[in-house]
Amino acid sequence: MIDGERLVDGYALVVFDLDGVIYLIDRPIPGAVEAVTRLHGEGRLVAYATNNASRRSSEVADLLTGMGVPARADEVLTSAAAAAELLRDRFPAGSAVLVVGAEALRAELRAAGLTPVATAEEDPVAVVQGYGPQVGWADLAEAAVAVRGGATWIATNTDRTLPSGRGPLPGNGSLVAALRTALERDPDVVVGKPEPALFATAARRAGRGRTLVVGDRLDTDIEGARRAGLDSLLVLTGVSGAAELLAAPVRRRPTYVSMDLTGLFDPAAVVRVPGPADATGWSVAARDGGLDLAGSGRPLDALAALCGAAWSATGPVAVRAGSPEAAAALTALGLPG
Repeated sequence: MIDGERLVDGYALVVFDLDGVIYLIDRPIPGAVEAVTRLHGEGRLVAYATNNASRRSSEVADLLTGMGVPARADEVLTSAAAAAELLRDRFPAGSAVLVVGAEALRAELRAAGLTPVATAEEDPVAVVQGYGPQVGWADLAEAAVAVRGGATWIATNTDRTLPSGRGPLPGNGSLVAALRTALERDPDVVVGKPEPALFATAARRAGRGRTLVVGDRLDTDIEGARRAGLDSLLVLTGVSGAAELLAAPVRRRPTYVSMDLTGLFDPAAVVRVPGPADATGWSVAARDGGLDLAGSGRPLDALAALCGAAWSATGPVAVRAGSPEAAAALTALGLPG
């Protein structure tokens, strides 16, 4: 619990991930419209940082506005735009760049003064690879030939999956992995999260104020925030759940956890992690290679206590319920018990 103060009051800028935090595919997540509208109404700085390279910043802003989420193009930071800026700074104007991805990525390259191409025979100086639902074997084959021929390989991001209404689906990281296997090497540069560039760019807008990153993925949003030296809030509305949180290495541990964006404003809906193993009505005891949760109280407080115990353990631990209330809390958190 955040000691009676609103979490948002401690920060000058809130940076949101999009898919899994603000919306899921094409629908806003419950409470997201109200949360962002409230932030704007209070005059607070807001930014959006997304690894999705299939839309331009203006398109993302239009998408959000169409859902009822107030957004401007200059509030949106995409890995596609960041990749185009990086290539613009490295190569002469007009340079050919082979694009593996969506039309939005090509548009960002054109806006940066570069020439998107589709084949290795066009002598690209670089290959830029971003998510696109139509990317196929032929695209990857051209990229492989170009990189073997000396082209610089830039990946907009390496998200292994992306959320959907049917569960996680292959993301750009899965396609990068296919090319990595074929080339037996890694990309020269990865632009998006967990690399800190997007968050560092956003944080500069806050000036001397503090920045809070809100995300649903430990491996991109939370790790990226930590690498940028920023506090983070994990919301359990997207990819990463409580089980993944308990097993998270240090580099992927958030500052706070909330079930959803309500935690920005309601001190009773957010918790700092890790928490003590014997506070807020719960107790956690390590026995026989597992963690026994007993007591009663808020499920989030139970999660904080479990994080404290799990992150102190030397290996993976199973969680067991030691009371009916504990069993109900574990169920609410999606944890077997």
